[in-house]
Amino acid sequence: MSTTWLPCSVYHQDYAQDHRWWQTKFIKGKMILLFVILFVVIPLVADSYLLSICNLIGYTVLGALGVQLLIGFCGQITLGHAAFIAVGAYTSTLLILEFPWPKFMLDYGIAYPVSIIIAAVVAGIWSVLFGLPSARVKGFYLILTTMAAQFITVDFIITQYVSQIGGRGQAFSLPPGTIKVGPWVIDSELKVYFIMLIMVILCVIIMVNLLRSSVGRAWVAIRDNDISAEVMGINVFKYKLMAFYVAGFIGGIAGAFWISNLAAISPEHFPWFWSLWLVGVILIGGVGSIHGAVFGSIFMVVVMEGLQLAVIPLADIYPKLFIDFLYIKEAAFGLAICVFMIFEPKGLAYRWWQMKNYFNLWPFSY
Repeated sequence: MSTTWLPCSVYHQDYAQDHRWWQTKFIKGKMILLFVILFVVIPLVADSYLLSICNLIGYTVLGALGVQLLIGFCGQITLGHAAFIAVGAYTSTLLILEFPWPKFMLDYGIAYPVSIIIAAVVAGIWSVLFGLPSARVKGFYLILTTMAAQFITVDFIITQYVSQIGGRGQAFSLPPGTIKVGPWVIDSELKVYFIMLIMVILCVIIMVNLLRSSVGRAWVAIRDNDISAEVMGINVFKYKLMAFYVAGFIGGIAGAFWISNLAAISPEHFPWFWSLWLVGVILIGGVGSIHGAVFGSIFMVVVMEGLQLAVIPLADIYPKLFIDFLYIKEAAFGLAICVFMIFEPKGLAYRWWQMKNYFNLWPFSY
């Protein structure tokens, strides 16, 4: 029996129906509308400032997806994810600026897309190196291990050695025309926006399909109880390393994408606070949910931009307020986490799930 709404007492008949991406005509209509808004409406009506906010949201989503995989789906706490994003960014940058690509690859804009793939692989491998201690430690000790990834990678290797390649000092300049995809030079917020959409959609597809596979079920089993998972025959160490690799892979994509939005790249773009920020994003959005990474990113970016817009008019009266905005932002970040932990501990994704269920089951809302 098929239906558009799947009301009470109506169930899927087989596994394929239960795991179908768009299960009803109504959902297909919603997704088509969403794609029209993202690919047509926003590019037509949004100015450069709004597009820059959208790009920042997309970058945050890409970073939060890896953190969500480790913490939300595999139970591996991480506070050093910015390091793997930095590895992806610097790998892509060095490949574009220093690697002797064949002329046809530069002319046809193939170098940057290839550099994204290589950057993702390198970041994934680097992430696995810091995931090795997860075989012996977890919880608080794993937090310290992942924090070490940040300090070793960004504060030591990148700052002291990688940044010195080519005698550039601390920053690598990315002048207009450096980033090219096919015949298009990425030199505007609109072009960056379209790259961001493609990257986010591809990474979400990768994540969702992995989570629906035996690998994803193994990750969830490890998260719920790693001892029970091992008793069931799951190679816990193997799947933990796979989780670190995939998280680092997606982080590498995030870093390689972000350089298309920068005029120059330096270690200051990847502070340890960014790792903490991404953890806060999934706490607010909802731990253990792809929607949580998206909703949390939208919430945090929009709220912080709104806070900055609110501070600007007061700058003439209280100039120090604008100077100290970084501290205000950090305080607002901490306050937001506290409020959500008290009043909405399951995050925005859970509230969205409740709203969908109420609508789909109406008038049988019970």
